[in-house]
Amino acid sequence: MKVKYIGKREIDTPNSYKIFMDVIPNKIYEVLSIERGFYRTVDESEEDYLYPPEKFEIIENTPPEKNFEFVR
Repeated sequence: MKVKYIGKREIDTPNSYKIFMDVIPNKIYEVLSIERGFYRTVDESEEDYLYPPEKFEIIENTPPEKNFEFVR
């Protein structure tokens, strides 16, 4: 599954700090798996992390190889 990041690169926090995301707006990323409703993808840090799906637009809707749904 391929998705395009549509969120912002920097996020303001309530404490006036800025958080810089390791994903680039409008860049296409491969979803490795879906876990607890989040997309696992390799970001610019070259590590894989979970990201909320509402920050992405689906470009190619082929299912990822792994689809983990954990129930707690």
